[in-house]
Amino acid sequence: MFQSLTLASGGSAGGGGNIATMILPLVLMFAIFYFLLIRPQQKKQKTRNSMLGALKKGDKVVTIGGLHGTIMEITDDIVVLRVNDVTKLTFDRSSISHATSTASDSQA
Repeated sequence: MFQSLTLASGGSAGGGGNIATMILPLVLMFAIFYFLLIRPQQKKQKTRNSMLGALKKGDKVVTIGGLHGTIMEITDDIVVLRVNDVTKLTFDRSSISHATSTASDSQA
């Protein structure tokens, strides 16, 4: 009877160590995903939001679709681009891919 009691208590202690060895790889995988996928994506999104926030009238930009134009009017969520001398197109501010030059660069 005493032998079965010691085996039962020893088995539960071994099971606790087994759970720790199962959790460690999961924590390690989460850390790898965080540093390789999540964190770089957050940095990229932060730089994109700061670029979109810094846009102003006269900046030359490229849309996500590849259209090049100069900002004529800008509001919180709408951008009006001049494509050529007579054509103006309205886009969402979030559809701007990147700025090729700013208004201060073109004046200098």
